[in-house]
Amino acid sequence: MNSKVSIFWFRRDLRLDDNVGFLEALKGNLPVLPIFIFDTEILDRLPRDDARVAFIHQRLQYLRSLLQKDFGSSLAMYHGKPETILKGLLGKYDIRAVYTNHDYEPYARERDRLIQKLLERKNIQLKTFKDQVIFERNEIVKDDGNPYVVYTPYMRKWKEKFDAGQHITPHDTLPHLQNLINQTDLPNLSLADIGFRESAIKVPDYNVSSDLIRQYEATRNYPAKENGTSRLGPHLRFGTVSIRKMLKKAIAEKNEVFWNELIWREFFMQILWHYPRTVTEAFKLKYDRIAWRNNEKEFEKWKKGETGYKLVDAGMRELNETGYMHNRVRMLVASFLCKHLLIDWRWGEAYFAEKLLDYEMSSNVGNWQWAAGSGVDAAPYFRIFNPMTQVTKFDLDEKYITRWAPEYNTRTYPDKMVEHKEARERCLKVYKVAVG
Repeated sequence: MNSKVSIFWFRRDLRLDDNVGFLEALKGNLPVLPIFIFDTEILDRLPRDDARVAFIHQRLQYLRSLLQKDFGSSLAMYHGKPETILKGLLGKYDIRAVYTNHDYEPYARERDRLIQKLLERKNIQLKTFKDQVIFERNEIVKDDGNPYVVYTPYMRKWKEKFDAGQHITPHDTLPHLQNLINQTDLPNLSLADIGFRESAIKVPDYNVSSDLIRQYEATRNYPAKENGTSRLGPHLRFGTVSIRKMLKKAIAEKNEVFWNELIWREFFMQILWHYPRTVTEAFKLKYDRIAWRNNEKEFEKWKKGETGYKLVDAGMRELNETGYMHNRVRMLVASFLCKHLLIDWRWGEAYFAEKLLDYEMSSNVGNWQWAAGSGVDAAPYFRIFNPMTQVTKFDLDEKYITRWAPEYNTRTYPDKMVEHKEARERCLKVYKVAVG
């Protein structure tokens, strides 16, 4: 057995800099073995060409090469169930502590509970840290201790508690990277080794230029605008950037709208933390009484972008081709599925989970429930997006539509699946019966 080590377990924090748990491990008095586990519990549910898996793999290879070239170390990659992998490492190394950063999703919480029990039996500490958010769990609650379920008061309390000196000071790992394990030939894996292949879809770079942030409020609602949004989502999701650095940028540019979008992310995270049942149940339980039509043929048309509504179709085609959809269009396609077609929001949420490069369970569930009217801070159910007026408001010259549904004004374009007025009336009747 090798000499004593600590482990740092990379998960949703795929960067060397400004990484709280990684820094804490490096500041300890033992060499640090960095690891990543391709978790089969997650991977087995994904398509073999999933672009997110390829992105994670590419990023890990980049981190490995940096550590090998500059610090005489590396990053060990494993494939399997985390509990099994860690049991194997316990037989190979004299592990004294395992460091990692918090994860808030229901599966991750249960996984970490099992890992903690495994380590406790060996008198090994699992040390976890807050890294992917500014405020977590119970840190922003009402005066009576209950969680906020409306965004605006949550946002106000968030900003009241925020202290730039305390909350966005970077955690500088560079002076401590010499404390990594002195071994460059740590286990490596190819995409094929974990049963995956390269994807035609790639995760784009993010853009947080001063120009983008300054103009964010003016450009963010128009899907045809080039560089109108930051594309930060996947990078925050997988931790290739630090939330502290991104927030610091928003504050430096004095852009409250961009800042508020980052707070929305944390709002939905704390909702999922307090109400994990909302992954499968309506937050407002009476909405689970809705008599969804759940027509599978109509669902397939929606998925393919063949509804006959040009902005809806453009959005779905963009999603299928790129793994991205503009946020304004996401609201429309979600509303259309739930209210025009009366298809359960859970069907749409699952499809987005499969396709979106920036899929984040908390935001995805939160926004789909918002669209269905069943979630926290949701619009009243009788507010139903009109797919035609959304075009005139947000894509008046139809540049976005022309790009993604170019045949919309030809005879080959599909007829509308349902007339807006009829669909609206049908939705109102069904919802009224269910929720009163």
